[in-house]
Amino acid sequence: MGRTQDPAVDGFAREVRALKERSGRSYGSLARRLNVSTSTLFRYCSGETVPERFAVVDALARLCGATEEERRALRRLWTAADQVRRPPTPSPTLTPSPTLAPTPTPVPTAAPAPEPDPRNRPTRARTRAGLAPALAALASVLALLGLGPSTAPDGAAPTASAPTAPTPAPTATPTPTAPQPPAPPFTWTVASQVWQSGCGHTYLVDAGPDRVPPPPAAQDAAPWAGAQGAVHGGDTLVRVSLQGRSPTSAVVLQALHVRVTGRAEPLGRPAYRMDNGCGGAVTPRRFDVNLDAPRPVARSVAGFDALAGDAGEEIPAVSLPYAVTSTAPEELLVNARTAGCDCRWYLELEWSGEGRSGTVRIDDAGRPFRTSGIQGPVYEYDTLGRRWIPSP
Repeated sequence: MGRTQDPAVDGFAREVRALKERSGRSYGSLARRLNVSTSTLFRYCSGETVPERFAVVDALARLCGATEEERRALRRLWTAADQVRRPPTPSPTLTPSPTLAPTPTPVPTAAPAPEPDPRNRPTRARTRAGLAPALAALASVLALLGLGPSTAPDGAAPTASAPTAPTPAPTATPTPTAPQPPAPPFTWTVASQVWQSGCGHTYLVDAGPDRVPPPPAAQDAAPWAGAQGAVHGGDTLVRVSLQGRSPTSAVVLQALHVRVTGRAEPLGRPAYRMDNGCGGAVTPRRFDVNLDAPRPVARSVAGFDALAGDAGEEIPAVSLPYAVTSTAPEELLVNARTAGCDCRWYLELEWSGEGRSGTVRIDDAGRPFRTSGIQGPVYEYDTLGRRWIPSP
């Protein structure tokens, strides 16, 4: 294989080739598990192309039986190669503010108490003489009310009434906690701010074009959309990455269902396109969902690689049931679209493995996904004028 004339890219491609050869698998079998075409995987190994996401590289390493140390080394090689192909933008240097020592707070000094006048001190005899009548009167009143000390024989000291013991507060009986079901034998992660070909997407923002910042890079879509309170316009791409917990015990993904929890009229907010004629050479295989259908279903669709040969090459659709292990992960891409509703929805994935079965809910961090049809004006970003302009 020819060199790419860049040491970083060559080093990355050499390591990928070594893993592929060591696995003994063909380009076709590995490509099907990675959701890419055979020719795309060949370009990774030859150094003609560097994958845009490390997740693809990591999945390849797992399929080829790479160790944790080899995967860490492969990440370093991919980062260096990715920087060659896509140099990072330098971040501004922030000058730290000087830290000021706290000023101690003075503690107020209490003024000394004045000495009492000796002339005003009552003598002990005078005090006892003045208190005797008052004590006698108080004893008489208490005796009439039945609150005085109990009567004792002559010469014996009076006995005080015993205090009533307080009634102890009732002790709450703890409610038994229901046993939690065991965790599924696989892990999964969800990304809902995915763009078509890494550049094409539309957001609905409740603000005019003069108040909406420029489009972000695709990897910064989540914080940008969160800051604007944006809603997916027209379609939502959800990427679900799944991996078994054991290298030998497979988990079978049985079925993928769609649940719509709410429908309303499409939002009339302005729509902002994150691209200006974006197009990609590779259309990944996916599950297509029409949210406008009375009962939406997840329909598996094949992908296509336009760069694979003269006529291109089809990427086979995912066929459920499908097995995953810790060394054979899988990535599901769901494209949910609507033109006629403001829809809230989530996915349910049925699975079986290790003598058990169940269903996991796939949503947006505990909330349903939200996709709305486009009803308001549409804008695209003018990079030369640095402003949003109406889309033709």
